[in-house]
Amino acid sequence: MREKIDYDLVIVGGGPAGLSAAIKAKQIDPELSVVVLEKGSEIGSHILSGAVLDTSGIDLLIPDWKETDIPICTKVSEDLFYLFGPAGQVKIPNFLLPPLMNNHGNYIVSMGNVCRWLAGQAESLGVDIFPGMACSDMVFSSSGEVIGVIAGEFGLDKDGNKTEGYEPGMEVLGKYVLLSEGVRGSLTKILIERYKLDAQSQPQKYGLGMKEIWEIDPKFHKEGRVLHSMGWPLGSNAGGGSFCYHAENNQIYLGFVVHLNYENPHVFPYMEFQKFKHHPMIKEMLNGGKRISYGARAITEGGYQSIPKLAFPGGLILGCSAGLVNVPRIKGNHNAMLSGITAAEIACKAIKEGFQNTELKEYDKEIKDGKVGSDLKPVKNVKPIWSRFGLLASLIIGGIDMWIANLSGINIFGTLKHGKSDAKSTKPAKNFKEIEYPKPDGKISFDRLTNVSFSGTNHEENQPCHLFLKNKNIPIKKNLPLFAEPAQRYCPAGVYEVLEKRKNSFTFQINSQNCVHCKTCDIKDPSENITWKTPQGGDGPNYPNM
Repeated sequence: MREKIDYDLVIVGGGPAGLSAAIKAKQIDPELSVVVLEKGSEIGSHILSGAVLDTSGIDLLIPDWKETDIPICTKVSEDLFYLFGPAGQVKIPNFLLPPLMNNHGNYIVSMGNVCRWLAGQAESLGVDIFPGMACSDMVFSSSGEVIGVIAGEFGLDKDGNKTEGYEPGMEVLGKYVLLSEGVRGSLTKILIERYKLDAQSQPQKYGLGMKEIWEIDPKFHKEGRVLHSMGWPLGSNAGGGSFCYHAENNQIYLGFVVHLNYENPHVFPYMEFQKFKHHPMIKEMLNGGKRISYGARAITEGGYQSIPKLAFPGGLILGCSAGLVNVPRIKGNHNAMLSGITAAEIACKAIKEGFQNTELKEYDKEIKDGKVGSDLKPVKNVKPIWSRFGLLASLIIGGIDMWIANLSGINIFGTLKHGKSDAKSTKPAKNFKEIEYPKPDGKISFDRLTNVSFSGTNHEENQPCHLFLKNKNIPIKKNLPLFAEPAQRYCPAGVYEVLEKRKNSFTFQINSQNCVHCKTCDIKDPSENITWKTPQGGDGPNYPNM
């Protein structure tokens, strides 16, 4: 029998959305009981973001934040946008970019550290925060509403048997459950399927974001500088781009995003990132520097038209679980915080009026017609235009659509559709040539396993594999001959390998201990054969300053 514990609000995920919801709920009603359940070993350990922060969320949540010690201090001083080629770059003048792309007034931050600070504020208000508590399943009432989650199951061995230290986990029950798990949340995925929440929305689209923190030579560092690029090395193989944010202490946040709707299964996103760092402008900056940290995370890119229904019987979906990222701005933290604030206001109102475990339908309208919707609507066609027409055309056509939408509130192309999922975008390997990638030099570029060692990733080995194959034969019988088994390339942590046991006899190996919880495999596998589940609580990456 599982122990049961009751709260007014149960919040799954200690990111910006969940913590904002917790803080706002206690601001509204200090007597409410609120709990935040976080699967990472501490708040912030699983947070990976660029990040240049639009402060609209924190402005609303904590209006006097500038008078506090919150780690938001590096104001953007310079905003640069380049189109890269293999040997050089062309600067795109800022006046050509729509005003919504302007980073004036934004801040370069570590969202992991911001979340740690927010957690302290939440606890000071009386919020219970439990890190290392992975939520593995939902609890439903007999009539089908969500009434809680199962959290903290420990002690199963790798075969699924109970060990001496087995703990069945608790049923954490609430009047409302708020899901803020981040991109491709495992519980969110269950509820979207159960309640058909995506029946009226376009397929969600994704990118894979990879990030390294570097300490560089002071002569190349300019605190507050923000640099974005598009183009090389991706070319026609895939869409995407880079970011380089100059933080304090001679550190830069260097990242690379690859859109996961690429067709060529030979594309190796991680190696595209490593190749990018050898561009003359980037290489010069990194020479003599030191890589400090590495991580990877999927990013929602579907935008406004891919937002599913966000209210379900008994709760709400928040933040990146809802897909609230503004793709051209590469920003989602402000919308995550705004969604958390809105969710708390609506849930608290319902509780005050005596309701519980109902469907809070007004939340969807508030998100789509409020501040979040007004941020996402003007850019809703950027992703589908890029997918159809490629880089140069999307810069022109997408730019025109954004400019007119920014000035008039009207998208001249209406609302374009995305079509198929990223998994279904993958085409047979025989249609493409293999891609030769340069070998990492160990100074500027690194192999995957070396970089994973800079993510602090750890998983207890004697536990069930959290990467579940629906059909164990598909990787070798189908994906290998048809798609050259792309899992061995799209994973940024080297989790998946195809090993040749003997001539023309192969086996598929899963190195789950390397997993950085990016969720790419759950998104991009062409046979949709891999399901990412939560491992034992506290396992995974331990990002210090991402």
